Amino acid sequence: MIYLELFLSFLKIGAFTFGGGMAMLPLIREEVLSNGWIDEAALVDFIAVSESTPGPIAVNLATYVGQTVGGVFGAVAATVGVALPSFVIILLIAKFYEKFKKNTVVSGFMTGLRPCVVGLIGAALLSVAKTVFFPAGPSLSVFASPSLYIFAGIFALSTLLSFKKLHPIIIICICAVLGVVHGYLGELLHF
Repeated sequence: MIYLELFLSFLKIGAFTFGGGMAMLPLIREEVLSNGWIDEAALVDFIAVSESTPGPIAVNLATYVGQTVGGVFGAVAATVGVALPSFVIILLIAKFYEKFKKNTVVSGFMTGLRPCVVGLIGAALLSVAKTVFFPAGPSLSVFASPSLYIFAGIFALSTLLSFKKLHPIIIICICAVLGVVHGYLGELLHF
């Protein structure tokens, strides 16, 4: 029965989210946590891995969650569930695009979705930041942690390198190495 639950949950996410994988994160978070499939810390780890691996983040997340909960068949069920609505919608759009591309209702619909997508991406950013920096709730102790300043440095460096037009793969590799060094030093120095 878990396979059907995974399929239907991710089908709902795929059907009701516009704006790509980042806009899906709040819905994925809600479904995964409310069903108790994984905890919030594991979800943040899955998001990091999904961002670092090839392919759409929502498909990667669905695959990871499905595999964790239901093995190979769970991964297939969740992945098909999240991808199926987009596949069907794109087929329909391709068939009727020429007929509706100048329709004011369709144009208005798309215009209304843009701020919604930005809001959903912002909500995903805030929920991940909350989990990473305030796992036990808001506290000033986060400012005593070297991890905050290391994160801020890596974030600033990646932002600077992005503006310098450095290739995103190189930025990801640099930040991954810095994260590994941070993790290694954190283990050695106990921070």
